Amino acid sequence: MKSKLNNKLIQEISSIKDEPKWMLDFRKKSLKTFLTKSNPQFGPEIKIDFNNITYYKKESDFIANDWENVRCDIRKTFNDIGLPDAEKRYLAGTHAQYESETIYHNMIKELDDKGIIFCDTDTALKQYPDIFKKYFNTLVKYDENKYTALNGAVWSGGTFIYMPPNTQLDRPLQSYFRINSKNMGQFERTLIIVDENSSLHYMEGCTAPTYNEDALHAAVVEIFVMKNAKCRYTTIQNWSSDVYNLVTKRAIVEENGLMEWIDGNIGSKVNMKYPTCILKGDYSQGNCVSIAVASKDQTQDAGAKMIHLGKHTKSNIISKSVAANGGNSSYRGTVNITKNAKNSKSKIKCDTIIVDEYSKSDTIPKNIVSNSSSNINHEATVSKISKEKLFYLMSRGLTEEKAKELLIMGFIDQFREELPMEYAVELNALLKNYF
Repeated sequence: MKSKLNNKLIQEISSIKDEPKWMLDFRKKSLKTFLTKSNPQFGPEIKIDFNNITYYKKESDFIANDWENVRCDIRKTFNDIGLPDAEKRYLAGTHAQYESETIYHNMIKELDDKGIIFCDTDTALKQYPDIFKKYFNTLVKYDENKYTALNGAVWSGGTFIYMPPNTQLDRPLQSYFRINSKNMGQFERTLIIVDENSSLHYMEGCTAPTYNEDALHAAVVEIFVMKNAKCRYTTIQNWSSDVYNLVTKRAIVEENGLMEWIDGNIGSKVNMKYPTCILKGDYSQGNCVSIAVASKDQTQDAGAKMIHLGKHTKSNIISKSVAANGGNSSYRGTVNITKNAKNSKSKIKCDTIIVDEYSKSDTIPKNIVSNSSSNINHEATVSKISKEKLFYLMSRGLTEEKAKELLIMGFIDQFREELPMEYAVELNALLKNYF
């Protein structure tokens, strides 16, 4: 649906989805806020013609649980990505969204046996209304910024996961999001609850073909990590160079819980993303290991936020940035150890490599310690590719291009170590196209 963003469009989307009245009211309230909010006053310039965005596009009337029942052209797209093959080899469940709606969903019997809920967010609204309404819009409020409000108005699809207490999975769950049309907007809403003493590894992939006109991805992710629980959220986003990727991701972590963001930012025209942990419970922990790679006509404004509320809380941020071919890859982050977060610690390590004289990178940290028993350690380095190392590798028979590639792969090795093997292989293949 490409038209002026107004209440008529909102009502049409909600009607197609057969939503309860409270959700339509929420959408209208979000739209009103979106229309009054300005773009962020920091970071890269955002130039989007909102009247030229397609806000909703449905490509299938049902959700398949067998790839053979997915429309041929769509199935080919996901076959080319390798998703069906990955599902067979190492995933416990798979969710695939194409444009605005889920087109495929399947999971192993073990999930049902353990009482795990894994479905698209639209289905969760209808089938699990009590738990959905309890958590929805409680961690990321619709009125926080222009793009949380936009998501609230036109959200569609996304992933819903509930892990019951004392539940473990030895294989990850995965969702894959595909934008396939020019001027397309994708606004999925992901809601994950990991109950007490449980653990989850969730993986997310994103791609889009390149067009000459802008597309928009404005997602919202809310994650609740309960007492003694653990959640790892792994993302490799490879949006095309015409996509604005403006995403809000946040987790709240209770006593002795652990939240880990493994965040790879390889594509997009403009990327603004800062995965956040609110360390509410005593002894809770938050980690973020990320890379941001910017090439020609790309701006990566990425980082992480750690908010310490509980006592004895710990956070760790490792950020790797690569700027090449005139790209801009910067770290922007916040660590706030509050007054009551006694005996808390945070470590931030930001490393940037600038491949050529046309590229740019900035480190923009905000670190606050509000009590005398806590500390923050922040290290930052910016460097160019070493001429000595380049000469050494070339003297051993490598071309300059292969030598640069090897040095950059070594630079991001700390991030690759956190990935499952299949994702690490995919990352290697993606980066080879950049340098």
